[in-house]
Amino acid sequence: MNIVVCIKQVPDTKGGVVFNADGTLNRAAMLAIMNPDDKAGLEAALRLKDEYGAHVTVLTMGLPKAEEVLREAMAMGADEGILVTDRVLGGADTWATSTTIAGALRNIDYDLIITGRQAIDGDTAQVGPQIAEHLGIPAISYAQAIKIDGDSVVVERQFDDRYHVLKAKMPCLVTALSELNEPRYMTPGGIFDALEKDITVWGRADLKDVDDSNLGLSGSPTKIARASDKVRKSEGELKSDLSADEAATYIFDKLSENNII
Repeated sequence: MNIVVCIKQVPDTKGGVVFNADGTLNRAAMLAIMNPDDKAGLEAALRLKDEYGAHVTVLTMGLPKAEEVLREAMAMGADEGILVTDRVLGGADTWATSTTIAGALRNIDYDLIITGRQAIDGDTAQVGPQIAEHLGIPAISYAQAIKIDGDSVVVERQFDDRYHVLKAKMPCLVTALSELNEPRYMTPGGIFDALEKDITVWGRADLKDVDDSNLGLSGSPTKIARASDKVRKSEGELKSDLSADEAATYIFDKLSENNII
């Protein structure tokens, strides 16, 4: 079984957020991590590998520095890494991103594609299902459990306070929740092995059945009008000299003033 895991290097917002003049993120100037949902998807793939002997390929689209998350994934147990990078791909929205990744995936033999539900730098949850649509394969989203049954994948799909059990024949795409599992740590031996492995690098010329009009910033139907860091909360008020009754009255009045009650 061949499994491809699509992962993304995302900004570590604990280190601050830097924007370009056009409102896009300046990824080169920011600390970065592997997207949490993608990491859970990778762990799911590695567990399937442990059980069935699957071959796991990790693929990412991004700047050259995104090689870091590929090596992290290989240190965790992935077999090979593919980096899709090209200046013409920069500034892509979900449509252009999914178009690019689908174009890269057409070069690969796969039975199962796993992506994260969404990336913490966008929170759209669109790229995974869009990739499946481009490739013409079924998609199951919000996976909280994944198992294989012959030539099919069986997924528990999170739904409100319960879950659906869905089964689809492979090839199929599944989007994973960060709650799916607890990702393993890199091992010292895995780190050394990952450093010695070559990363496959693809550019625009390696994408199959993709039109230039659907790539990069110019091929993105979504345009960012304005972007900013998250709004900082005020420090609030500290009232330490009130009795219990006075405190209750004070809280009630504040809630009323703000039309909460």
